Amino acid sequence: MHNSSSCSSINLNEQRVQDLILLAESAGHEILNFYERDAEVRQKGDASPLTAADLASHQAILHGLQALTPDIPVLSEESTPIDDQERLSWSTYWLVDPLDGTKEFLNRNGEFTVNIALIEDNVPSFGIVHVPVEGLTYVGQAKKGAFRLDAAHTQVSLHVAEQASDPLQILGSRSHPAPDLDAYLTQQGPFIMKPVGSSLKFCRVAEGSADLYPRFGPTSEWDTAAGQAVLESAGGRVVDLQGHRLRYNLKTSLLNPYFLAFGDLRRDWLPRQSEP
Repeated sequence: MHNSSSCSSINLNEQRVQDLILLAESAGHEILNFYERDAEVRQKGDASPLTAADLASHQAILHGLQALTPDIPVLSEESTPIDDQERLSWSTYWLVDPLDGTKEFLNRNGEFTVNIALIEDNVPSFGIVHVPVEGLTYVGQAKKGAFRLDAAHTQVSLHVAEQASDPLQILGSRSHPAPDLDAYLTQQGPFIMKPVGSSLKFCRVAEGSADLYPRFGPTSEWDTAAGQAVLESAGGRVVDLQGHRLRYNLKTSLLNPYFLAFGDLRRDWLPRQSEP
């Protein structure tokens, strides 16, 4: 098995980035092969749904990454379990959600994504979020910025809205309502809440069409890493409720804390403590 603590930093040059974009698109094609059919759904151990599309995308990405970067280990939502101590020794690895938004996939609303992130020293340094139904691909690379490709590969650079709109444009989960969220939102002033599925929420903030994605509910590290890379590369931030940047592979659990993803860096988005 790999131990990437000895891995040198990966050189993601322009050709390598193009290869990764094509890989995400090919995984998206695998998913779309199943999209129009009646999907056979199995329950995973945590009762979340699993479809053949998840597994087909997982296999495509796994084989592609092993061919492109054979020395870098891959952690996918659909991976066979990896020993915690081995995983915690990785300084560089791929973190993948082959089909983020399985419920959106099953509901056929198009709001599901392919997420591929590169984690280096516990933060996402590169991420791709591909939206198969729309043929859109969002890419973020630390220090190089973020861009969006349409199906014809026309490229548009992305930047967050540096000043939050009034009323605020806030994105919520379509499938996971959260009671704690209401108390937080009442502190934020006038807002419009839009439900959006999957890691698309990070991308909407990255392109400036939304101001805030607050998540007061469970997510796993593969749900957020690629979207975080896109948003941070577009000038935004993803922080926990104490204001610390969301970090990866620091504990045996792969669950994230509650977090806030936002564009306007001058505004204080952190929750205010309620009076006792």
